[in-house]
Amino acid sequence: MHTMNESTAILVVEDDPQISQFLLSFLGATGFSTCLARTLADAKSVFFEKRPALVILDLGLPDGDGVDLISQLRERSDVPILVLSARQSEQEKVHCLNLGADDYLSKPFGVDELHARIKVALRRVEKMSLRDHVYVHDGLVIDSSSGVVTRDGELVHLSPIEFKLLMMLAQRPGKVFTHRQLLSAVWGQEYVDDTHYLRIHMGRLRAKIESVPADPRYLLTELGIGYRLAANI
Repeated sequence: MHTMNESTAILVVEDDPQISQFLLSFLGATGFSTCLARTLADAKSVFFEKRPALVILDLGLPDGDGVDLISQLRERSDVPILVLSARQSEQEKVHCLNLGADDYLSKPFGVDELHARIKVALRRVEKMSLRDHVYVHDGLVIDSSSGVVTRDGELVHLSPIEFKLLMMLAQRPGKVFTHRQLLSAVWGQEYVDDTHYLRIHMGRLRAKIESVPADPRYLLTELGIGYRLAANI
């Protein structure tokens, strides 16, 4: 079991004593070091003191909404933010992801799922720090530095829009990109509500990279929210 120092700790922002103690015990048992904040104010001060590698964030805090912390951290840091909340509406999830959260897990949650999401987020940071521009997963290879995409060794020919969409998803495998984020980045801010454009081009992209487009392995849909590329870990 590995031991992580404070610079790679996980910051848990949670005011419920039972949940916070459970999270700290679970993370400690899986080899992570942790720090805890029970309020928004504490979270900001602890974050900039400890510089954690990942933040697990509850939204309902005694001195405000955890959503505000997402915006504040994104102004200063690219640290992965995993929202852990009892709020389960798609609108809430989309809002958090649009502000810059990396992932959203609804309470109650399973520890295996939480552990998997944490590993994906930390692996993504590690790959970014290593300047690893190649995504490899189950026969699909995306080289973002050269722009070459292959599946099972065969070159995949993409349209400019398909290429832009795939490259954006490949920046952060496992991260959910909302419809709005993808539309804004590829088509422009004036197209953020035109989800039919996105659906059409994602369908074409799936037809080119998936062996069974109706049962995708790589390009995964988060219903009502957006899309993500399967994590390459």
